[in-house]
Amino acid sequence: MCVVDELVERVDGRDRAVGVVSRREAVREGWLHRVAVTVCRDERGRILVHRRSERLSRFPGLYEVVVGGAVNVGESYEQAAARELAEELGVRALPRLLFTFVNRSGLSPHWLGVHEAVVPDAVVPDPDEVAWHGRLTEPELRSALLEWRFTPDSHEAFGRYLAFRTARLSPPNARQPLAPGTQTGETGQ
Repeated sequence: MCVVDELVERVDGRDRAVGVVSRREAVREGWLHRVAVTVCRDERGRILVHRRSERLSRFPGLYEVVVGGAVNVGESYEQAAARELAEELGVRALPRLLFTFVNRSGLSPHWLGVHEAVVPDAVVPDPDEVAWHGRLTEPELRSALLEWRFTPDSHEAFGRYLAFRTARLSPPNARQPLAPGTQTGETGQ
């Protein structure tokens, strides 16, 4: 469950820790901090989409294409992503960090670590966090992103996720550079 006053590391424009602050303070002051999210796929490649509970303080009732939350003090992006999957979906999985970037589309700017994980069909969502969930193919999700109300992070993270996957699947001489400010997880980031 998201606790808005949890402690997070305030970080700089290069994702280096510069201090410890409450998440509430980081959001209020517009300070960079870290958030980890995971795109959850099943064995057939469908993507888990969920609608946030109406009881949540941030973006109640909006849809999300990622599962995640703040990276706590001392946690890696991967540890935070795994913790959030367990808390929100009741899933034990090892998410793989794909890339990080400074996301300015949410409540406040933050470094967003985007992961991918294959999760089982049977998930046990926390009803305090998740009001509904389903699985969509990429074409179905592209349509839903135009028709349903998604969180700002969902649009930004999923667009970059698709660009990352396209670049990885393209022949080496046809690869396009990542968007400015994006760092891949494969370079040790």
